[in-house]
This record gives sequence, structure tokens and C-alpha cells, in this order.
Amino acid sequence: MKLQKNMGTQDRIIRLVIAAVIAILYFTGNLSGLGAIILSILAVIFIVTSFVGVCPMYKPLGIDTRKK
Repeated sequence: MKLQKNMGTQDRIIRLVIAAVIAILYFTGNLSGLGAIILSILAVIFIVTSFVGVCPMYKPLGIDTRKK
């Protein structure tokens, strides 16, 4: 099953920047505990969806950020 891309370049860059900020906060010791775990999981999801170009949550919501 091939998923159709539904993320534009700007959306992908924003997700990568957010993931980088989370990583910086984690590695500098500003995030810890349950918050660090949750945000780390979110960062990994953002990185994967950015590289794949598909956000599974966009499909049921009818969102497509690609330029037509």
C-alpha cells in the first residue's frame, strides 16, 4: 500500500526544526522525566513524517499542505 504524500516543504521543515529544538533541550538537560519521553517520541515522529512526506493524521482530517 503506497501512501500519497500530503506534506509540503514548509510543513516538513517546521517539523524538523521542532524536532531539533526538542533534541537540543533534551541533550542540554533542560528536559527530563515523562515530559522528555513524550517530547522525544514526538520528535522521532516528526523526523520520520518529514522524511517520508506523509502524515497519517492529515488523511482523516482532509489536510494536504503540498503546493498544487
